[in-house]
Amino acid sequence: MISSLVWVRQGAAAETPDRYKLTDDEFARVSEKIGAHLSDARDGLSGAKGKAEKGDDEDDEAMSVDGAASPEPSPAPATGAAAVDDELAEYNLDNYDEDSEPEENGEEPSAIPLFSKIQGLTYHGSNEEDPYVVVDDAEDEDEELKEMVVMPGDNLLLAAKTEDEVSHLEVYLYEGDEDNLYVHHDIMLPSYPLCLEWLDFRVGSKKDQSGTGNYVAIGTFDPEVEIWDLDTVDAVYPECILGGAPAGASDAMDGGAGGKKKKKKFGPGRTAKSINPDRHVDAVMSIAWNKVARNLIATGSADTTVKLWDLNSPEKAIRSFSHHKDKVQAVSWNPSEPTVLLSGGYDKRCCAYDTRAPDAVREWKLTADVECIKWDPFHPERFFVSTEDGLVKAFDVRAAGSTPIFTLHAHDGPVSALDVSAVSEGLMVTGSPDRLVKVWNIKDKKPSCLVSRDLDLGKIFATSFSPDAPFAISAAGSKGKVLVWNLEDNAGVRRAFGSSSNSGPAQARAAPRKELTAVASDDEQDDEDEELVLPEGVANMDLDGESEEEDSDGDHV
Repeated sequence: MISSLVWVRQGAAAETPDRYKLTDDEFARVSEKIGAHLSDARDGLSGAKGKAEKGDDEDDEAMSVDGAASPEPSPAPATGAAAVDDELAEYNLDNYDEDSEPEENGEEPSAIPLFSKIQGLTYHGSNEEDPYVVVDDAEDEDEELKEMVVMPGDNLLLAAKTEDEVSHLEVYLYEGDEDNLYVHHDIMLPSYPLCLEWLDFRVGSKKDQSGTGNYVAIGTFDPEVEIWDLDTVDAVYPECILGGAPAGASDAMDGGAGGKKKKKKFGPGRTAKSINPDRHVDAVMSIAWNKVARNLIATGSADTTVKLWDLNSPEKAIRSFSHHKDKVQAVSWNPSEPTVLLSGGYDKRCCAYDTRAPDAVREWKLTADVECIKWDPFHPERFFVSTEDGLVKAFDVRAAGSTPIFTLHAHDGPVSALDVSAVSEGLMVTGSPDRLVKVWNIKDKKPSCLVSRDLDLGKIFATSFSPDAPFAISAAGSKGKVLVWNLEDNAGVRRAFGSSSNSGPAQARAAPRKELTAVASDDEQDDEDEELVLPEGVANMDLDGESEEEDSDGDHV
């Protein structure tokens, strides 16, 4: 399944990506970061082992009566694995390759090496150093990179995908002129991805370089946000981690008295004491990058907090906001007021506030949990919110608690996907686990459906407008396919937006444009015949907008 989609605008990606190289400096950086995580893991294992040993000792003490020593039990006949070991012992398999028979001349046998010449074990750092290899690695790498060239008119499309309990980020290249979509490269992820956000602020090894970059921030079930360089292929570690503990600080990460590490608390039983002001302690469900103050990122988490991060010092959050009483599903920066942040959560509320004075909060109460929130790019005083009960509402941010500008019953199920075009004013798209993607005309505050279609993507979890093409929409869902739906030649869309689109009328083409452009997943399945199996713990996050007990089709997930 695909849980999130993000477009990358034309011209943002490097024409030829870099090949990841594990230099000495890079190896030291990765080792330092991994060492901190291993230290945390060892502490957890040692603590669990200590509890287990303590439990065994208590059991032994309970068996003794009045302090008397317990009698030694009589040996029981060997069964199971022990019996098998006894039977194999007579064959002395540990020394099966040693010749115990003396040689004919009476001398002890000598060991014969596996390789007759030690030169066969020689290791070379590259093929250039090996005298027996004539393959030129440089030529092969150059040829591969030529095939991965990104032209200025191409878009990248990022998809957070999980299949067979393996999660990764698929980076698609979309050639709009040729209506071609294919996987450019991918990035393995350590945990189930929940949200994506593109940014161009340089971090990590390239942070001191001038100009803009090409990065993606990924929120997962882990309480950290990984930032990867999209212009580097075959990378093994993110460029930056928001909330990652610095090396040597793992013992005091959530510290108490004496630097003793406290165990992180997850799930609905958390209290205010378990919330850490410096980093998240539960899954990161939403990310928003500030396009004006480009070093700032806001994140919403299942730990009920919204945190503000400075990419120049990513070790800990610079601000933490606790306006919500349940999981924070969505966050978004206002397009014209870069300090104003909007958030929505499972407490059936939307909150808007200036991050410089967060105590002055404007809130709107809803009838169901929030699924998505979007600002209107052409009317920044207005925002849209979709909810679990199938509604889309528009509000004026200048009037707290006001009645909606309009209420749209968009789907029979939760509106799990929502986007508003930044190119064509008044064009909106929604998606739902009811498997339908709908395109709406919301001009004049009177929404009307232009087109509704089942795109054979299963339950819809993500829809997004292209930042460059006025009528190109990406969509994805439970079947694990990414699809680009081009509505340039749709009669209803042309009647409503053909003459008023910012990009002007569609240019004449020698051949009709493909309406649907897709790349099928390797193990595409029929969602009608097979039940969607989510990774462990995903159901609790309500990714499809359903309650934990039952989804819109009546299937328990």
